[in-house]
Amino acid sequence: MRAAYIERPGPAADIRYGDLPAPRPGPTDVLVDMIATTVNPVDTFVRSGAYRTPLPLPFVVGRDVVGRVAEVGPGAAGFHAGDLVWCNSLGYDGRQGAAAEQAVVPVDRLYRLPAGVDPSTAVTVLHPTATAYLALFVHGRLRPGETVVVAGGAGNVGAALVTLAATAGARVVATASAADAGYCRGNGAAEVLDYRAPDLVDRLRAACPGGADVYIDTAGRNDLGPAIDLLALRGRIVLLAGASSRPVLPVGALYQNDRSVIGFVISHATVAELAEAAGMVNRLLAAGRVAPREIVPLPLSAVGEAHRMLEQGELRGRRVVIRPWDPSRSARPATC
Repeated sequence: MRAAYIERPGPAADIRYGDLPAPRPGPTDVLVDMIATTVNPVDTFVRSGAYRTPLPLPFVVGRDVVGRVAEVGPGAAGFHAGDLVWCNSLGYDGRQGAAAEQAVVPVDRLYRLPAGVDPSTAVTVLHPTATAYLALFVHGRLRPGETVVVAGGAGNVGAALVTLAATAGARVVATASAADAGYCRGNGAAEVLDYRAPDLVDRLRAACPGGADVYIDTAGRNDLGPAIDLLALRGRIVLLAGASSRPVLPVGALYQNDRSVIGFVISHATVAELAEAAGMVNRLLAAGRVAPREIVPLPLSAVGEAHRMLEQGELRGRRVVIRPWDPSRSARPATC
């Protein structure tokens, strides 16, 4: 089996491409022939060692997979050979990753792909949309009619946050570049403010006259002083990026108004939370409500290059789609 893997945590240049023993499913596992995978920022954190998690070595990288069921363990009821499926929680916590011709998926982390949905579209939105769902509804406790501020509303997670919040009946105020304002409004933002504006804080206050109920900064700048002051009574800030930031908290404004700051990483989501998010992901996919702005197709042999591009900021909203077929090989796998 061909795979992209590492022999120890390190830089993107250490990702190797070559043959590994084919995986075998356990009693409650499903063996999946990979059709498409991608690269998310969290994949680079796991690969580099920045996010510490058990890694079986050699370790196949990658979290998300869309594929076709090849074999089902005796205790993995509900799936059959040939089913189109997806998973967005491989590649950490002792599980091998998705960047291989085949992957073993625990049955409780596997979901059916809605009929008619393109695997290349699906694989690019699984992680951002599930992240946005859990941030908004599990940790942010968003309710219809509330006001949500999404700082960075044009990015992958930001666009999903805007879409989900608007779909849930919230009023969304997004920050983005002026060029991306139309994109954010198309996803459901009621107002879009230029994040470069020198008076952005004042503009946010004017856009949220009753305060923001939920505030999420996808860029990880985490300027919490102005953000906390912007919150309504019992408003919530959800932190999901910016591991190296060291913000200063205005404690009085926080506790005197029952406001809260909540940290969230999808890698700690429970199986039940992931399944809840997967239901929403599938509904949005089936309705055509989530899709990448632009796709960069790459072969499995280029996973290391995809990690480098992501870390160097070369993708800028574009999403990599990695297929198992490599033009250097004489035959193209049937799963493609």
